[in-house]
Amino acid sequence: MSAAAQRTALIVIDLQNDFCAGPVAAARYPGDPQRLATVAANAARAVRTARAHGTEVVFVRFLGDPVHQGAAWRHRDAVLGKRPKCLEGSWGAEFHGVAPEPGEEVFTKHATFDAFLTEGFGPYLTGRGIGHLVFAGVFADVCVDSTARTAFQKGFHVTVLRDCTAALHHPDEDVLRFMGRVYGARVTTHDRPAVWTRLPEYLERP
Repeated sequence: MSAAAQRTALIVIDLQNDFCAGPVAAARYPGDPQRLATVAANAARAVRTARAHGTEVVFVRFLGDPVHQGAAWRHRDAVLGKRPKCLEGSWGAEFHGVAPEPGEEVFTKHATFDAFLTEGFGPYLTGRGIGHLVFAGVFADVCVDSTARTAFQKGFHVTVLRDCTAALHHPDEDVLRFMGRVYGARVTTHDRPAVWTRLPEYLERP
C-alpha cells in the first residue's frame, strides 16, 4: 500500500428497511428476526463511533427495480418467485436506523451485489487515500462478501464487524471464517474502535 492510501473508511452496506425490518425482511431472513434488529442497531452504533473517531463513513444502498435488473436477474426471480426489493422511492429502500450526514458519500447499486460495480465507488476510495475498508451491513454472504472480495483483489485491506452483519444463506461464522481465510479479513466487533478505526497492525509496523 502506498503512503497515500493509509486511511480507513467504514463501508455501510444496504442498511435499508427491506433488508432489516418489516414484512419483506422477516419473510426472507431464515433466522430470528431479533438478530437482524441487533445487527442493524450495532451497525448504527458503529456509524456513530466512526464519526466520533474521525473515520470516514461511506454508505452503499441497493435499488432492485425491474428496470435495473439484467436478464439473468429477472429470470432467477421468475423461477424462484422472488419479488423485487428496495424499490426506488419506497419505504423499503430507505435507510434503516441511520442516515448519512451532510458530506458523507452515498453510492447506489442498481440490482447488483458488489459496490465496486457502482460508478465512482472505487475511484472515490482511492482518491480519498483510503486503503482499509471496515464493513458493516447486510448480508454477510451476499453484498458484503461481494464487495469485500473485490476490495481484496483491488488491494484494499478488509475488516468485518461481526456483530454488525448477518448472513442470509449460510451460518454467520462460516462466512466470516471464509473471509478471513480467503481475503485475509480481520474480524472484530463494533465496540472495539481502537482496533477497527486504525489500520491493521501489520500496516503500522515501520
